[in-house]
Amino acid sequence: MTRLLVTSVLIAVAAIAATAWLATRTATRAISQEQGRSLAENRSVYDMLVGYAAAHPDWSGVRPLIEERAAELDRRITLMTEDRAVIADTHSGPSLHTARPAAVVDPLNLDLGLTGGTDRIDRRAVGPFRVSAAESAKLRELAEKQLSCIRSGADGEIKEQPDGRFEIIVTTPDPNNLASRCSSDLAFESPRTGSEPKALRSLSRLAGRCLNLDEKTQRLEVLPDFTAYPVALPPKGRDERVVPQDALGARVDAAGAARINSCVEKSRRTLLQPYVAPAVLLFITAPDTGADQTTFTLSGANTIRIVTVTGAVLVATIIVTVLVGRRLVRPLQTLTDAVDRQRPAPVSAPDEIGRLARALNDSTQRRDRAEAQRRAMVNDVAHELRTPLTNIRSWLEAAQDDLTPTDNQLLELLHEEAVLLQHIIDDLSDLAAADAGTLRIHPEPTYVRDVLTQVVDSHRGTAHAAGVDLTMQVHDDPVLSADAVRLRQIVGNLVSNGIRYTPSGGSVTVTAHNNIITVRDTGVGIAAENLSKIFDRFWRADESRNRATGGSGLGLAIAQQLVTAHGGTLTVQSTPGQGSLFTIQLG
Repeated sequence: MTRLLVTSVLIAVAAIAATAWLATRTATRAISQEQGRSLAENRSVYDMLVGYAAAHPDWSGVRPLIEERAAELDRRITLMTEDRAVIADTHSGPSLHTARPAAVVDPLNLDLGLTGGTDRIDRRAVGPFRVSAAESAKLRELAEKQLSCIRSGADGEIKEQPDGRFEIIVTTPDPNNLASRCSSDLAFESPRTGSEPKALRSLSRLAGRCLNLDEKTQRLEVLPDFTAYPVALPPKGRDERVVPQDALGARVDAAGAARINSCVEKSRRTLLQPYVAPAVLLFITAPDTGADQTTFTLSGANTIRIVTVTGAVLVATIIVTVLVGRRLVRPLQTLTDAVDRQRPAPVSAPDEIGRLARALNDSTQRRDRAEAQRRAMVNDVAHELRTPLTNIRSWLEAAQDDLTPTDNQLLELLHEEAVLLQHIIDDLSDLAAADAGTLRIHPEPTYVRDVLTQVVDSHRGTAHAAGVDLTMQVHDDPVLSADAVRLRQIVGNLVSNGIRYTPSGGSVTVTAHNNIITVRDTGVGIAAENLSKIFDRFWRADESRNRATGGSGLGLAIAQQLVTAHGGTLTVQSTPGQGSLFTIQLG
């Protein structure tokens, strides 16, 4: 059993581990893929809305855009103001007033977790910094010249920027640094734009005020790519000296540069605010439930992999369990045959099977002893009932045949035999109740002296007729919690037994002290080998079953059962030829 249990546990652990590993790997991969897809979808929606907000001063025309995107993704897209007023919603559904937004769409304060960049202001938010169409055309001609210059030793492409300018992207290795050289050579041809200088000057003034620059001696130079540095203004009538420095006049250090960039960024937001849509809350949820949780299903390959591994583990489990089970069943079959043939089971090993075999052998022995006791008890009961019934039948038949007169003496004899039958039946009833656990007692405070006095008085006549001196000794006046009727029955059985086995001239003494009651006689005593049998039913030291000395053989068995029901103990000490001492201890 242990081997089977250990093997089953190991197989179960292996199966669970394999299934858990496979499920974890598959689920992790699927979740990662689904999360990546969901994040990519969220990023695409966010980028689309940021681009719209960067090019429009409000959200009035966004509905067709998000409806098309929601249909592609099978998602519900909702835009709300920061105070949770709905701007646009692609589907009707549960309220999102307490829901967590997927992002805040603000082109002037980007979510770097979604964009993956470092710029807080979207490059598509150009506002007053956009060049005109004519200026953009001139800038493209210059970009094409730069690209032609680069292609003499490398290759590249022209990429238009959101503000209408163009950037050269080198797509091949450029070992001769042609991109930088061509850009420097053609810089003198860069056309002067009409719109940018005004916007850059406004940005310079705002950033200078943020830096607390003295406009009489210093100003902030801001380039089209929004890099900036402070410039010291010369005295009137002299040319400017372009010297980068901070507000205190020293050269710009890292902290100063960070401060300049922060002021430029803040000033850009101020200038761009009228040209972009206000910040809104973006919700991307399931169309029906309004939940933002991603759902996914396993692919066919993952399903097949799980089924294959699970099937393999199941087959291995069945094979190993069958092999181990056969080894276990073989000795069990041997035990079954032994039980069926009522012969001792072979004890093969000190394991569970061996312990089971020993238990079966012990059970068989107990069964045989119980059967022997049952047969003996049936014989004893039949014998005990046969004697008084035979006597009653004999006297009645003699009366019918007029062999004996039907006088008071006959009635008295019949009455004595009937009382004896009733006594035996009552004793058997008490023992049956004790065996069934239905023997009930009703304990209450009981004066021991009164109980013992009643017992002694009721047996005094029998003792006098047998020539036995019956006395009582009670110390103080003990009170015990006991059933008075049952206590009289216990002590009465012991006293009756003592008188029966005490020869003429002997004595029986009943004593009580605290919770101990003793019955001592000076009778024939009990041999040491019989002390363990005296509480057995129908056992008598006199094997002849002489009723003059033996009684029914149930008195001591009943006394022991009643004492046990009281929660006490009944013990005996005896010396052959000197008498016996029975001790009752209650409580």
